[in-house]
Amino acid sequence: MVIFIFLRSAAATLIPSVAVPLSLIGTFGVMYLSGFSINNLTLMALTISTGFVVDDAIVMIENISRYVEQGDSPLEAALKGAKQIGFTIISLTISLIAVLIPLLFMGDVVGRLFHEFAITLAVSILISALVSLTLTPMMCARLLKHTPESSHGKLYQATGRFFDTIIRRYGEALDWVLDRQIATLIVFGVTLALTTALYFVVAKGFFPVQDTGVIQGITEASQATSFNAMAERQQALAEQILKDPAVQSLSSFIGVDGANTTLNSGRMLINLKPKDARDAASKEIGNVIRRVAESTRSVPGIALYMQPVQDLTIEDRISKTQYQFLLSSPNIEELNSWTVRLIERLNRSPQLADVASDLQDQGLQAYVEIDRAAAGRLGVTVAAIDNALYNAFGQRLISTIFTQSNQYRVVLELAPAFKVGLQALTNLYVPSSTGAQVPLSSVARVVEKPAALSVNHVGQFPSITISFNAAPGVSLGEAVQAIKTEQAALQLPPSIETSFQGAALAFQASLRNTLLLILAAIVTMYIVLGVLYESYIHPVTILSTLPSAGLGALLALLAARLDLGIIAVIGIVLLIGIVKKNAIMMIDFALDAEREQGLSPRQAIHQACLLRFRPILMTTLSALLGALPLMLGGGVGSELRHPLGVTMVGGLIVSQLLTLFTTPVIYLGFAQLALRWRERGAKRPADRLA
Repeated sequence: MVIFIFLRSAAATLIPSVAVPLSLIGTFGVMYLSGFSINNLTLMALTISTGFVVDDAIVMIENISRYVEQGDSPLEAALKGAKQIGFTIISLTISLIAVLIPLLFMGDVVGRLFHEFAITLAVSILISALVSLTLTPMMCARLLKHTPESSHGKLYQATGRFFDTIIRRYGEALDWVLDRQIATLIVFGVTLALTTALYFVVAKGFFPVQDTGVIQGITEASQATSFNAMAERQQALAEQILKDPAVQSLSSFIGVDGANTTLNSGRMLINLKPKDARDAASKEIGNVIRRVAESTRSVPGIALYMQPVQDLTIEDRISKTQYQFLLSSPNIEELNSWTVRLIERLNRSPQLADVASDLQDQGLQAYVEIDRAAAGRLGVTVAAIDNALYNAFGQRLISTIFTQSNQYRVVLELAPAFKVGLQALTNLYVPSSTGAQVPLSSVARVVEKPAALSVNHVGQFPSITISFNAAPGVSLGEAVQAIKTEQAALQLPPSIETSFQGAALAFQASLRNTLLLILAAIVTMYIVLGVLYESYIHPVTILSTLPSAGLGALLALLAARLDLGIIAVIGIVLLIGIVKKNAIMMIDFALDAEREQGLSPRQAIHQACLLRFRPILMTTLSALLGALPLMLGGGVGSELRHPLGVTMVGGLIVSQLLTLFTTPVIYLGFAQLALRWRERGAKRPADRLA
């Protein structure tokens, strides 16, 4: 659509419709050979690559079409246009792949996650460059035809005049800006300062919370709860959850298994109705979780902790809530005591919600204390008491019944009705040495004492995991900082070691690496551009487009109330590769005009901006339209893709408005500095001779 509107030619529109599928098909081939699958990350890369892939074809087609419109034959236009724009496409491709190099070599878990994303995107860009340098000029030579302006209809002529008017007005505005270089440089400086300030202002996060239509629930009753009591409470809780209008079905599990280590805990998988079938208040999964949590508080004796199931997660353990904070110490009593105090403080923090832990030290254990004097008088031995208890509550195998096809083991135990409560112990009878049956209560007493149901270990030391959610409207960065503040205020003893786990730990690593990743992308691209242009100055001019892109991306995140997370950072890194295309196209043509036509720097950059205005608009609109599905798309799990689309759309809009004027001014400023430097260098030998 973009190509047809700007070039007004069906043949020119057909060419990229062949080039784009070929590039994507080639990418699928490399993905197959690399063992990649179609998943959220590769789909994001393919969606973004459509905007990148079509850019190379647009630049080539527009340049060839310009010569055709001037009256050259299609073959001559293809040869001249491809020769003129070939180096530009190579520069665009190599510099764009250079931006992806930090993503390819990113460490930690996040780096492994985005390895497929970076490779898929880099391969599609490389294949598109090959297609644009070979197939696209050939198709232009065959399909494009020169038709006089007068032979076209009124709509064609009207759109042509419209675009000519826009270019003329842009030229007038550019002249006005070039006459006010200092003011424009001040605007650039303000843009750079705002970008830096907004980076520290915008909320930091990790992965956005997705609505996959499934909620994971962890249930917990009192630590003295039996299996039967837990089953009753879990059933009552499930019935209450199913009353919610957004809930479609659920699965419920209790008992000790690989995930549940104690009888008083259980799990639930709550399946929500499709988004289209929910009411307006249930469109956000956070609203559903808060509503279900409020309604289930009326169910006595059991608590429910919920978090949405995510497509992309790095957690290696099941916890009650989304993020984890670990405490470990060789002294278990000290660890338990200080953990309880810390949890009390965290529950009062407004940045945190649903604070819980896996501390299970308040279970009840029955101790049979034998009165040995009374037992001796009645002829009851300790072995007899032990056998009576094992016969009643153990799993004593007393016989095996054999049949023709099977065998059945006979296990001795009390009937379930006689095993309820401590009374079941006192009602036992123990045989004495005389054969008489003596009540257990005559020779022993049963005492209940608190005991730990489970003790977790990390690195052979006892550990406790505190799990938490960020409060509504609070970013993960603010929640992590709140925990650090409360920990420092509590002054934990040195014997207790603390650390974040899972996503919270990876978030801290990503927060440290974000600036390094962006800086690495900029340095890598500067080196590549410096090699391509054999200059120290021109890469700086090209990279001057980046602050405006960063400003637009951060403003878009603030407007959309999104965090600066991993997906948004990747969007900013991709923006670095996209927006510098505008500067590359301007500078390439300006340098060519200076060398070939002998124009002054101002005349050369002015002419280059006017000639490249149309392809700059076309490539920017193509990339922007390619990012719109990510920003506006719905469906299951679409929240993961939103930050990428938001940053790219916001960055492209702001950078397009600013770089069309700041880049020429910076180019002209560097040209004037270089001229003064050469004049000063020429005067020094003359002064020495004098």
